[in-house]
Amino acid sequence: MQRRAVAVFVALFLAIAGVAGALTATADSPEIALENPEIDVSQGDSIEVGGESYTVTDISETQEGGGGHGGAATTVISGTLEREYTAEMSETWANGSTVAVGDRNWRVEIPGGNATEFTLVEVLDRQAILEADDAAENQTVTLDDGEYVAVTDGSGERTLVPVDEYFREPEERSYATGETLEYNGQTVTVDEVTADGAVLVWQATQTETIDVAQESVVTLGDTDYIAHFPDASTLRMSTDIEAYEAQVAEMDRFNQYNSGLSRVLVLSLLSSVLLAGMAFIPSRY
Repeated sequence: MQRRAVAVFVALFLAIAGVAGALTATADSPEIALENPEIDVSQGDSIEVGGESYTVTDISETQEGGGGHGGAATTVISGTLEREYTAEMSETWANGSTVAVGDRNWRVEIPGGNATEFTLVEVLDRQAILEADDAAENQTVTLDDGEYVAVTDGSGERTLVPVDEYFREPEERSYATGETLEYNGQTVTVDEVTADGAVLVWQATQTETIDVAQESVVTLGDTDYIAHFPDASTLRMSTDIEAYEAQVAEMDRFNQYNSGLSRVLVLSLLSSVLLAGMAFIPSRY
């Protein structure tokens, strides 16, 4: 009688396990799919959003996790967008400072508080000039009455030449507000001149880089998009973020449902084995 009752319960648990296993095996896992995305591009394609152009410069996949710890590696797909735009740059040359323009150094001189222009005065590299002159000594000579350059002529006669006579006059260049000059490969404009310094402005091309992760929200201009990579060569983006969140919620419910069925399957099988073992325990009566 005891074994008959156990057999009934074992059959019941096996039936439950069979149903749970069948449901687990046949259930279709939902997947994220953006319906009618506003953007569907591949690497190298361009995107026009709000009058701005973005280029898909990279779509790639990497493996994360796994290794020697028994965990399975996960494939992660990500991408990069780039946008080039024109920005206004500025730089202030302080009064009395030294700046490099072209291949020479210049000292910034501003005459007064109400000045509308500034002057670049060439800073002579006296040491380089002396070293380039085979007839001159590489160091100046300082006497009580001034500083001199020692020059030896072809006959070997050494002559002291006052530095003001030996070195040429520094070049001077003046620029008023609104005028332009070449600086660091750019044409810059004198925007403002004050007693403290001169402000120069110019326009330069800048690059904005946007990293796009799988299922991330990306803002282009004033618009938010949900990004999805169906494979390692395609990027889709949609403004229907609510639909995406609904799909995520559906996937969460499915995973919870499937996890529950898996636990029922395991518990049912364990219960069947336990009851079957108990049926063969000798009775004391």
